[in-house]
Amino acid sequence: MTDRPADHPPVEHGAIGVLLVNLGTPDAPDARSVRRYLAEFLSDRRVVEIPPLAWQPILRGIILNTRPKRSAHAYGQVWTEAGSPLAVITAEQAAGLQERLGEGVKVAYAMRYGNPGIEAELRKLTEAGCERILLAPLYPQYSAATTATVFDKAADVLRAMRWQPALRALPPYYDDPLYIDALAKDLAHQLDSLAFPPEVLLLSFHGMPERTLRLGDPYHCQCRKTARLLEAALARPGLRMVTTFQSRFGRARWLEPATDATLVAEAIRGTRRLAVAAPGFSTDCLETLEELAIRGREQFRAAGGEDYAVLACLNASKAGMAMLESLVRRELAGWIA
Repeated sequence: MTDRPADHPPVEHGAIGVLLVNLGTPDAPDARSVRRYLAEFLSDRRVVEIPPLAWQPILRGIILNTRPKRSAHAYGQVWTEAGSPLAVITAEQAAGLQERLGEGVKVAYAMRYGNPGIEAELRKLTEAGCERILLAPLYPQYSAATTATVFDKAADVLRAMRWQPALRALPPYYDDPLYIDALAKDLAHQLDSLAFPPEVLLLSFHGMPERTLRLGDPYHCQCRKTARLLEAALARPGLRMVTTFQSRFGRARWLEPATDATLVAEAIRGTRRLAVAAPGFSTDCLETLEELAIRGREQFRAAGGEDYAVLACLNASKAGMAMLESLVRRELAGWIA
């Protein structure tokens, strides 16, 4: 190997990178920040599959003039001194993974929508000498509206780069024994720590329009398989487990049964003690901390329910980080020892 010429500019090279990617969050819990975030999120054609000529007037003329204020109020209820819970926890996961992998790998995190963005973080990693990068979407179940759009954005970034890094992708891990085992252990510990024994454990996944299933998206099937495997791993005969889908939006038919409707139905049928887990979310966020923990509690109790608890996501817990490290190390095989 020859030495670099004396007049050659310094170039970092030879490093390995990991980029964790989560969905995203506004920069602040105010209407202006939420409007900017929603404009990016709801303009993604993977997310809303309505032709832009029909959708953009609705988005710009109605939704972005009404929804940001309501959403900002919801974000304000869960915002912390450190910022958005989703961003804070994702940063903790990246820091924890960096500590576990050591100096031989550079770990960063990005949001698909909002900040820090995928483009900025990919460029930072390449400028730091990462010639090989593992792109790791933190979505256990695959959907075109989540996993695929991360790869779309990464491809857009690579398309504009003259010197591209080699890229690998973390595959969906909805039925991976590492994931199921981590969920089962973590949820079992949380269930045992509750002040009441729940009669029902609701497994709430993020919803998708029903047409995505008919068009071939595997998301619904993967959520169902996760639920089946998790129920078997928990092995609690006295605990009835129900799978639902949350966060409906618009007038289209969405995957069912719906979480909010099921909470009411369970209370009406006589369920008095209920717990909710959200195994499709890698980190706690607006959908778990506000939609499930605040509004869900109100819906359940208003219909006659009594004891109610929302269990935490894996987040940066010991079980969650051990799982994430194992998944990432497996995908880095051949790149690191």
